[in-house]
Amino acid sequence: MIAKAYLLVVALLYFALAIWCSTSPATTSENVSLSLKGGTGKSEFLTVYGGLEFGIALVLAAACLRDATVNYGLLACILLHGSLVLFRTISFFMFDDIGGFTVRLAIGEWLITVVGIAVLLFAPIKS
Repeated sequence: MIAKAYLLVVALLYFALAIWCSTSPATTSENVSLSLKGGTGKSEFLTVYGGLEFGIALVLAAACLRDATVNYGLLACILLHGSLVLFRTISFFMFDDIGGFTVRLAIGEWLITVVGIAVLLFAPIKS
């Protein structure tokens, strides 16, 4: 039950991010200091920040449909966010002037990763 709730919360976060990025690309891209130059930049932002985040939400939500796939969903979530944490942490050492919004994203990524590991270790779905 805890594992499914965790995955559904993270999926809802990604659904919300996908909608926000898709409907307010100027605002969201500015928050992370990206520029939307021409149709190419706008298409890329919509695809990666809208489409990919929507796809992640679907994968995490779909993992909750059957008990047999929940642990896979947890592992996928941990691997995905662990990768984000790794590269985000490296970026903090490589680049100066990291904005507050990016720092908050990093905190969220760390939190999702650590909680996911705890859920996998202490409250996995028994199959």
